[in-house]
Amino acid sequence: MTTDAAPPPKPARNPLSPKKLLLTKWTAMTPRHKEKHFVVIRVVLPEPPEVRIEQVELEAVHSKRTMLLHWRDLTDGAVWRQGWV
Repeated sequence: MTTDAAPPPKPARNPLSPKKLLLTKWTAMTPRHKEKHFVVIRVVLPEPPEVRIEQVELEAVHSKRTMLLHWRDLTDGAVWRQGWV
């Protein structure tokens, strides 16, 4: 008797628009350096302006440490959750 187990559900994708990311809040699902909660403090504008936005700068709420991240990485629900969870 064989049982075909269904694959585990994929984590939800966070629907995003890069133009609306400024000051949004995020929770890292696997905290590093005790940093779990982040705020988008800057959307990195490309040069020339006709090119698409690619990066955002996140600031950890606790330590104020900043990091650059490709904005599409925030759409991975297994890594990031929108809001502070």
